[in-house]
Amino acid sequence: MNQSFQELIKHKYPDLSRGQKKVAEFLVNFMEKGSLYTAGQIGKEAGVSETTVIRLAYALGLNGFSDLQELMRKEWLSSAESKEAASKPAADSAAEEKKSFSEWLSPVDEKELSQAVDAFIKSDQVYIAGFRESHTAAYWLYYKMNQLRNHVLLSFPTGFLLETLCNLTSASTVVIFSLPRYTKEALEVAQQAKNQGAKVIAITDRRLSPVGQIADITLLAGTTEHILSLLALSQIVISSMQKRDEKTAGKRQEHLEKLYAEQGIFLE
Repeated sequence: MNQSFQELIKHKYPDLSRGQKKVAEFLVNFMEKGSLYTAGQIGKEAGVSETTVIRLAYALGLNGFSDLQELMRKEWLSSAESKEAASKPAADSAAEEKKSFSEWLSPVDEKELSQAVDAFIKSDQVYIAGFRESHTAAYWLYYKMNQLRNHVLLSFPTGFLLETLCNLTSASTVVIFSLPRYTKEALEVAQQAKNQGAKVIAITDRRLSPVGQIADITLLAGTTEHILSLLALSQIVISSMQKRDEKTAGKRQEHLEKLYAEQGIFLE
């Protein structure tokens, strides 16, 4: 089986029973416990029976609970090794930014953060979507990213234009802010982007949120009741882009500074 544990869960999640979905959510959020606990212990933590845990393994196409746990264990150990490597001095400098915002953030997966930043830099265009309360954070990311690269687009607070989404290609990236209460617009943008082959990045509260299930990359926000959790994560993305693509970002910012000066936008 070539799929990772989390990829397998995402693929099968819509077809799982309600109880199996509870187990899947628990295992995704607490992979370390899932790798070490018995089926009975996992069931107790997830609020279901031991039988439901075992049935989840079969629903995922595995031969039994032991195969499920082995798949989790391999991914958990691999993730732990990646985090340890990322903590070294040679790791991506985004780790330094995270320290300043730790109280607002869930643990950010370094691999997914790196993949997201790479996509933001290399894409032909970046479309940023955030609806209702999430639009404030979406606008901030849009404004800051526009200072680093061209062809950055933004949704409206309550909707989007199909004419804009029509221009998405397989070289495009769509980032979607999607937090409780989840909006149908966010899911519709994700589905349309996937249909056109664009890469979808979700900034959400859990991996198996409606948009998280569709996304290619999921960045988890922390305290979703506070806008600072979204802004803190967005700041890490922007700082990482600046440091990874310093030459391009520097040229664009220098050009912008000239325009600002010509227009007398800033007093100092």
